[in-house]
Amino acid sequence: MKNAIVLPALTILVASALPSSAQNAPSTFPVGGLQFQRPTEWSWVPVQNPMRKAQLLVPGMDPTKGADVTFFHFGPSSGGTVEENIQRWLKQFQSQPGAEKVEKKELGGRAVTLVSTEGTFASGMPGAGASPMEGFALLGAILEDSDGNVFVKMTGPKATVQGAREKFIAFIAGAKH
Repeated sequence: MKNAIVLPALTILVASALPSSAQNAPSTFPVGGLQFQRPTEWSWVPVQNPMRKAQLLVPGMDPTKGADVTFFHFGPSSGGTVEENIQRWLKQFQSQPGAEKVEKKELGGRAVTLVSTEGTFASGMPGAGASPMEGFALLGAILEDSDGNVFVKMTGPKATVQGAREKFIAFIAGAKH
């Protein structure tokens, strides 16, 4: 009986001594050859997938679901062409008619391709069975860089993604070499 009391107390003591992920959240972080400044209201998410280089969470209009911002970098001449990635991202959606948009811009002194759509998102790893998520949107950016393109993709509820659009574009434009 004595051990039953000590073990929970020890668990609480150890858990309180561990730093929270919020305390360890970097304000800046590298992906490929670029350095990003995390918006303070976007949460740092520890990466669980080895293909991802970083992940953030944009708070949602619906408190139960925000939008995920994921970062990928595969090195110079790797990860597919800009067009291949655009098509891969768009194929993850059953887009509403007319929702698919591709815009080529110069942001922060580099060529950036913005990709957006809305509809039903097939969430999950390719080939592993997808969970359809209705009312979702995508806003992605492909940042062309000599160290290899950096792919940044925000997916989440339509209202959250649309509400974060301007901040996302400013965030992308602020990436430094």
